[in-house]
Amino acid sequence: MTIHRMDHAGVVVEDLAAAVAFFVELGLELEGETAVEGAWVDQLVGLEGVRADMAVVRTPDGHGRVELSTFHSPVATSTAPRAPLNTPGIPRLTFVVDAVDDVLARLRAHGAELVGGVAQYDDYCRYCYVRGPEGIIIGLVEEIG
Repeated sequence: MTIHRMDHAGVVVEDLAAAVAFFVELGLELEGETAVEGAWVDQLVGLEGVRADMAVVRTPDGHGRVELSTFHSPVATSTAPRAPLNTPGIPRLTFVVDAVDDVLARLRAHGAELVGGVAQYDDYCRYCYVRGPEGIIIGLVEEIG
């Protein structure tokens, strides 16, 4: 076997506190925060002079994690696109929730924007996409069947 498990997904954000608050409102739990810098980080990400803060949030079942990072140096030379969902390479993180409408209302208070609409797929689920902090696309799935 080559892969044991998917450990986490990582997202770079400008406002770490706002991103953590968004994911905590979604229902994830703050696992920890740290600052990183030094030769090992420079080697890992292929940049020089890296200084970054990170926070890791995890799903309540403990099986999924999102690493949120904000870089103080070096300065980014471009920003991520706010492209439509059908753009190749645009990542999405999807979470199963108890009630899409409730979660959507709570996330809107943190700046989330509904991408399209809430759709129902047969008797299986209700599903929607929202843009969160930094344009992160989050899928919300409510199982109904």
